[in-house]
Amino acid sequence: MTVDWVCKHHDDLGKEQLYAILRLRSEVFVVEQKCVYQDIDSQDLAGDTHHLMAWQDDELVAYLRLLDPESQGGDVVIGRVIVAKVARGSGLGHQMMDEALKRVEDIWPQTPVYLSAQAHLQGYYGRYGFVVAGEEYLEDDIPHIGMRRA
Repeated sequence: MTVDWVCKHHDDLGKEQLYAILRLRSEVFVVEQKCVYQDIDSQDLAGDTHHLMAWQDDELVAYLRLLDPESQGGDVVIGRVIVAKVARGSGLGHQMMDEALKRVEDIWPQTPVYLSAQAHLQGYYGRYGFVVAGEEYLEDDIPHIGMRRA
């Protein structure tokens, strides 16, 4: 799948981009996964947060958020990882992880990266050098596990 990757500091997001991000997150995390939670958590526009987006034509098809290490205890935190239903199975998730790790290295060189993975995705993130960091826990009734890449 051919997409245009865009990574922007929150100060540089346009309102249409922010709207598309929040819409996609709501479609998948709230509606599809049936998790009623406060997605808009005051971190999208805080600190040195960056947003990685994959656009196909004018449609946002994949997204993740990079929270800066200064606000996260020393680790860059990857979160809100999402691939739109129409793009699943295309390899876009792998492209996104490669792109995210490149951006992290450009913005915060040699900084450890942390993410909270759905537990069944440990092997997936393991391919990118992430190892389990902590015990499995439930988040919105979905088993998760912390993973870190040094």
